[in-house]
Parts: sequence; structure tokens; C-alpha cells
Amino acid sequence: MPVVLRRDGIRFFFYANEGEPIEPPHIHLEQGGMEAKFWLTPDVHLAYADGFDARSQRRLLAMITADRDKLLRAWNEFFG
Repeated sequence: MPVVLRRDGIRFFFYANEGEPIEPPHIHLEQGGMEAKFWLTPDVHLAYADGFDARSQRRLLAMITADRDKLLRAWNEFFG
């Protein structure tokens, strides 16, 4: 489970085994038992959020959008 980023107590990661075939680029987030998944392409958008309220989801979306290039680079380096 490569951790790509840690910010504000949130762990940004992806699973090393993303299924077969591998899903399109996305990032998982975890904080205090709450989880979310955001797709990175073609644009950043929420796949699911468990425990994060709407305000937190908007904040996460902004964070991921700002770091999208870094997250995609990490995805591509790992999954090649």
C-alpha cells in the first residue's frame, strides 16, 4: 500500500493490488476510520466517501486537484 502523501492527518495512498485489469488512476484517502476514493482522470471526482461530510469532501477535492500531477506521477511510476 504505497503512501503517496500525508497532509492534515490524512493518508493518501493506493493499493498495490488494484485488481485485474487495473482500474484507472485514482487515490484512496484515510483519516480516523473515514475513507474516500477519488478518480484522477479524466478529471478529479469522487468515487465514494465513507464518513467524510460534504464540506470535507469539497476540501479533499481541492487538495487532490492541487496535487493531481504529483499523484498521477506516483501512480504511473508504481504501475508503469
